[in-house]
Amino acid sequence: MAKQKTKFMCQDCGYESPKWMGKCPGCNAWNKMVEEIAPQKSSRRLTYTTTLSTEASKPQKITSVETKNEARIPTKFSEFNRVLGGGIVQGSLVLIGGDPGIGKSTILLQVSSQVAEANHRVLYISGEESPKQIKLRAERLGVESDNLYVLSETDLQYITRYIEEVNPDLVVIDSIQTIYLSEVTSAPGSVSQVRECTAELMKLAKTKGIPIFIVGHVTKEGSIAGPRMLEHMVDAVLYFEGERHHTYRILRAVKNRFGSTNEMGIFEMKELGLEEVLNPSEIFLEERPVGVAGSTVVASMEGTRPVLVEIQALISPTSFGNPRRMATGIDHNRVSLIMAVLEKRVGLLLQNQDAYLKVAGGMKLDEPAIDLAVALSIASSFKDKPTSPTDVVVGEVGLTGEVRRVARIEQRVQEAAKLGFKRIIIPNKNFGGWTIPDGIEVIGVNNVGEAIRHTLGQ
Repeated sequence: MAKQKTKFMCQDCGYESPKWMGKCPGCNAWNKMVEEIAPQKSSRRLTYTTTLSTEASKPQKITSVETKNEARIPTKFSEFNRVLGGGIVQGSLVLIGGDPGIGKSTILLQVSSQVAEANHRVLYISGEESPKQIKLRAERLGVESDNLYVLSETDLQYITRYIEEVNPDLVVIDSIQTIYLSEVTSAPGSVSQVRECTAELMKLAKTKGIPIFIVGHVTKEGSIAGPRMLEHMVDAVLYFEGERHHTYRILRAVKNRFGSTNEMGIFEMKELGLEEVLNPSEIFLEERPVGVAGSTVVASMEGTRPVLVEIQALISPTSFGNPRRMATGIDHNRVSLIMAVLEKRVGLLLQNQDAYLKVAGGMKLDEPAIDLAVALSIASSFKDKPTSPTDVVVGEVGLTGEVRRVARIEQRVQEAAKLGFKRIIIPNKNFGGWTIPDGIEVIGVNNVGEAIRHTLGQ
């Protein structure tokens, strides 16, 4: 009997090595190399022939390729449709990741119910729960439909057989780490199993035109477990984010072949399941304090939607040799950069001050248009002077203290006017080419010093 060959594979990035190493050369992770049995050559390998039978396999001029809109299955969640680009695309493979208990299975069961109620056949496959457990959760969510089928199975060969028997219009697999292929000798959840099972599901989705949603576990760093190749194989990658102590959940697309990757959907977790939030700006500002120093409202763009969010800052004298800089929801390096600009260009002595910044509501902001709001929050807390509760601030700050133009300024101003704000501070370069809505005053500034004088009076 031939000796079985083994190899060591990183469980984070999929790097292969003939010997064990403590640190993976691919992703620099420690203690992630696991021994696996090398796969044997199989007769299932694809064979390529010299005859090209189908028209689609022949080279074509790009000008002669015919395009058409993808067939989509809409759901009752407009937020879910927005993130996917308009609905569920037939034949697509979508990966959803998120922390344990965040609500991945809940939202997929609710979406399955909505698709089933629209006379589409749905197959919900769980490798972690029994049909009785799925039924208990369905009763709590009010899910009842004869077009919704449930299955508890982990063997991919049986799963593909049941998919052919049921012939569903949508398949949900929860989760990919529990599914295994018997021809692969490694354990379920390993890099080899996840890669091979995802490849088989992708082939099934493309050949039969069935949209498939697969749930992926996440690592302690927040990324989807398994090889990085997994995200390249699927058509869309969605992250379900949120804090366990908040009821709001954010569905964000980081990859989407059928839509924008900047879209975001907001849901609220309630006793009867998830409910979509149609106006997130009101939610993030409903508990905003009035007349408190260090609070500024910014109009941030999440995809094509403007969202008004509160940025809070607390500046206090330090008791350490090196002052602390802490930020939640904002990049820590950006906060240090803006504080250096305020100290050098505006004259605020911040080198002996601790700085704590936070985006209220658990949001994460990473666009440059929030720079001016961060600067004004820091200046307001340092001077202990509150900004006006009816002001909104938008602008990018350069290293010389100038305020640069931002994109989609008209949508930001309209959102501020719709929520009752009376004044908005924008870059002076953003004037022109758009109409100012009624009921709001628009002030243009050229540098951070002008913005501080308009908002704090100095």
